[in-house]
Amino acid sequence: MNDINIIDLIFYLLPAVIVGLISFYFFKMHISNEEKRRLYLLRLENQKIALPIKLQAFERMALFLERISMGKLLLRIKPKSNDLQAYEDMLVQTIDQEFDHNLAQQIYLSPECWNVIKTSKNATIGIIRKTAKKEDVTNADELRQDILNALMNQTPPTEAALDYIKKELRNTI
Repeated sequence: MNDINIIDLIFYLLPAVIVGLISFYFFKMHISNEEKRRLYLLRLENQKIALPIKLQAFERMALFLERISMGKLLLRIKPKSNDLQAYEDMLVQTIDQEFDHNLAQQIYLSPECWNVIKTSKNATIGIIRKTAKKEDVTNADELRQDILNALMNQTPPTEAALDYIKKELRNTI
């Protein structure tokens, strides 16, 4: 008779245990989904705040690249004298100042994008320095003319960086 009571008890408890396990499973899934939903809403709220700041960083870096593009830089910064070295230093100093002014923007850009911008800046400075070392360049006006002539034959490094910024911006939005 004891065996029958134990078997009856097992049959009575088995549905309750099954219902309990299924309830536990669904409750666990519900908690997990709620956590994911909460994280999604939090990310969405953060994106509403961060996206305008990130877009502003892209704008500032695009402006930086436009300001240091050779054509615009040479038109904006005219030589004060005919001294080649002084003009070369003034151009490089202007680029460095523009870059220093925008250093904080790197926290809003990807490391790859920031490296492309730094490479563009360094390549622009390199073009100025390389052109200034040519033997046929003896004064500031010749430096300006030689750099502008070289630009007609090659794509400026700032254009490649601007293209990269535009590509990354499309991926961000």
